[in-house]
Amino acid sequence: MNPEKPTRVEFRKRPKQERSIQRVDVILTAAAQLIADKGVSGMKMTEIAAVAGVPIGSVYQYFPEKAAIVTALFDRHAVLVQQKTKEVFATVTSLDHALDLICGTIDWYYREFRSDPTYMGVWLGTEMDTDLLRLNIEHSNRVAEIFLKGIEPFLPPGTAIDLPARAQLFSHLIGASVRLAIMSDKALATRMLHEWKLVIRATLFADGRQ
Repeated sequence: MNPEKPTRVEFRKRPKQERSIQRVDVILTAAAQLIADKGVSGMKMTEIAAVAGVPIGSVYQYFPEKAAIVTALFDRHAVLVQQKTKEVFATVTSLDHALDLICGTIDWYYREFRSDPTYMGVWLGTEMDTDLLRLNIEHSNRVAEIFLKGIEPFLPPGTAIDLPARAQLFSHLIGASVRLAIMSDKALATRMLHEWKLVIRATLFADGRQ
């Protein structure tokens, strides 16, 4: 168990055997379906058990409450984003290239989750729960750390900006902007993301390259 996470958002018991892993996957698939249909606030543990076709005791065997299920689904999305960030920013060749990669990653992020109704339900659920919100922030900070590691060799000496703080801020804002775009019609989403990428290009490294 992760000591930094409250018990209520952790697995009560992590599956180890194949049968248990499959059962947990069925439970999470059912929860994802319900979140897509009615959101986190409308989902009940009894409904999860019914949709999964398992006894309610099986749900509580692994998850102490609904927040732990949301965390498990959130982690799936977070891992995908972090893996993509690592893959992309392992290829940086300059700060200008880094800006191109950020803009490309925003486009990927939007395309990847635009058609995933569970994504929005899970992320909105994290913003309504203090413990889950902390996990969301930790995820944004981790993405920022991966980005910083990729661009560190190309930073000019004596840069005047606090890039770690700026990277964390932009990481969180990028996630928020993509979610706003996902909730908007496609034409407006395209325009908003275009404007946001212009802002990033103009400001992310401002003063640090003078």
